Order: sequence, then C-alpha cells, then structure tokens
Amino acid sequence: MSHLHPALPYAYNALEPHIDAQTMEFHHQKHHGSAVDTLNKSIAGTDAEHKTVEAILAIASTYPAAIRNSAGSHYNHSSFWQVLTPTPTQPAGALAAAIEDSFGSLDGLKEKMNAAGIARFGSGWVWLIVKDGKLEITSSANQDNPLMDTAEVRGTPILGIDIWEHAYYLKYQNRRPEYLTNIWNVINWDEVGRRYEAAM
Repeated sequence: MSHLHPALPYAYNALEPHIDAQTMEFHHQKHHGSAVDTLNKSIAGTDAEHKTVEAILAIASTYPAAIRNSAGSHYNHSSFWQVLTPTPTQPAGALAAAIEDSFGSLDGLKEKMNAAGIARFGSGWVWLIVKDGKLEITSSANQDNPLMDTAEVRGTPILGIDIWEHAYYLKYQNRRPEYLTNIWNVINWDEVGRRYEAAM
C-alpha cells in the first residue's frame, strides 16, 4: 500500500501565536512530507509494502532503520496534527476522571509531561499513553514511539508532543520549556478523549 501525506485540518497560521505559521508549514510539508516519501520508497518490494503503519511499528525491530524511522515519523506526525487545534477544549468525561486519578489534576499532568519532555536528551517525543488500563507518561528518542516492539515503555499513545527542534526552533530557539508550556494552549482534548475511550 502507498502511504499518504495527510493535509492539516487547519491553516498553517491557525495555531499562532503559540506555534507560528512558518514552523507549521515547514514542519508539515518538509519534515512529514519527506518521511512519507522515504517510507514509500523504503517499503517498495518488501513485506512491509502491504502492512499498515501500525503493523510495521509493532515489529519495527525486524526492519531496516529507514523503514523504522520513516514509519515512526509518519505515524507520530499524523497523530500530532490531530491533537492540535485553534479552538482548544478541556478534558471531559472518562478522560478527565482518569487524569485526576493518575496525576491529581490537569496541571499535574502538564507538569509531568513537560518535565519528561525537558529531560529527553536530543530529539524525540513525549507521550501520554494507556498502559494496562491506566494513564502513563513516557518519552522516546528520535522517531520512536510506544507502539514499537523496541519501546522502553509500550502502550497506546493518546497524546504525543513533538520535541524535535524543528517543531519549535524558529519561534522558541533553544527554549524547549517555553514551547512545552505554550503548546497546552492548542491541545484538542476532544480528540485525546476519543483516543482514550478507544484504548480502554
């Protein structure tokens, strides 16, 4: 199968001032677009050509780095665009209850996710996952994610935040903590809630 580069569900400038239009366009068109191109080229003629990206990630250790990295990047970015929104919401229902149970409050969740994102050396992602029916925070290097059989902590991702410098450097330079603080202003908690309920 050929993997497609999804369009953003909003304009490139829709998340300003928290994420600038130039970053969004460069991030979506160049970084994600390149990952999709590399993935399609890398899987051509292999058994991965007929698998979904999730199926590839589940056995990522069996594939060369080009497939693993591009499949991870495609999945991670496709997920990332959907959890951002110009009309942010608040956690509700079962998700809100789970956040309170696991972290004490939404502020507690933000504090712990931000700390995990700051602590991740170099490029990577920070994740809110469902593992064994509970919410848990983890991070991964490069384009890895919790679906991979190589992950330090495996689980179902419901919210992933990109902490590669290309996600924030044009606006925030080396100020990753400021980027992580501000990105909470554009989180689509309705989408995160749908993912939570699907994972339970």
